[in-house]
Amino acid sequence: MATTKLYLEDIEAAYETKFSAKVTKANEDSVVLDRTLFYPLGGGQNWDEGTLVGPNGAIDVVEVRGREDIIHSLGSEHQLEIGDEIVGEIDWERRYAHMRMHTAQHLVSGIAYELFDGVRTVGNQINLTHSRIDFNPISFDQDMLLELTEKTNEIISLKHEVTDLTMMRNEINSIMPPERTNMDLLPSFIDELRVVKIGDSLDLCPCAGTHISNISEIGEISIIGKKSKGKGTQRITYELSNSEFLRQKKSNII
Repeated sequence: MATTKLYLEDIEAAYETKFSAKVTKANEDSVVLDRTLFYPLGGGQNWDEGTLVGPNGAIDVVEVRGREDIIHSLGSEHQLEIGDEIVGEIDWERRYAHMRMHTAQHLVSGIAYELFDGVRTVGNQINLTHSRIDFNPISFDQDMLLELTEKTNEIISLKHEVTDLTMMRNEINSIMPPERTNMDLLPSFIDELRVVKIGDSLDLCPCAGTHISNISEIGEISIIGKKSKGKGTQRITYELSNSEFLRQKKSNII
């Protein structure tokens, strides 16, 4: 059976840090679990790191990949066997950074679409200290980047909630243009999708990533660079402030 992805149960599940599970497959340097909070590489978002505590102590999780079976690559000999029970704990600092960055990417992509004649997001990469988004077709100048930054921070100050729900493909298409949600990039046979929603309808996008529950947790966004990627594609790089709200949120959760 495929690994149960605990982080997808709802938006709040992304804030959980510990879980129990059983080993279902074991190789020399990795294990598969029956359930996990560890997010695997995918959708432009990097994997979670952390530890697994089993019968022989704690082992570092250094990489996580997979779609059905989630493979946890381990940093040392683990001696875990099929059927062993473990307690997993994710690196909260890394997870929370990805959550903020990913929700910021959704927001920036949606706002850019509205501001600049339906420009599409054609790629993204979520990292700890900075992230990037590729847009096409567009050629940003400094005034456009300033407008995008100011509008994004204005929306962040409105403190919209972030929710997730399951929707059918035709439902999503009736609310948002397919080119905004990149629906054409999803296999046509997938009809039921997990959707991340900002506010009432500020943004609506199919996504299996981890997200914050309110955009106010983003802090402030700063666009720190742009780069041409050819054929009308430009990449912007952004970073987020460590706001007072963020410090309070982290201290309450940890």
